[in-house]
Amino acid sequence: MTIIPRRRFKQTKSLKERLLEEAHKLLEEARLLPRGPVRDAALLRAKQAETAAHMDDWLNSPGLRPPKKDDLPGPK
Repeated sequence: MTIIPRRRFKQTKSLKERLLEEAHKLLEEARLLPRGPVRDAALLRAKQAETAAHMDDWLNSPGLRPPKKDDLPGPK
């Protein structure tokens, strides 16, 4: 059995930047398309990318902290 090494590379842009670029690209693409299911799919994917970028912001915000051991329910 041959083990194939994983391809690894360092991202040069943050996840948020990549998601927002994808959303912008999809919105531009949808703007050029005629009304119909293909355009609707592009608009949906753009909205999903924007939502994911906002979720990334929320998850990386300083206000979001894991619970402390004392805050967890159950026996102590």
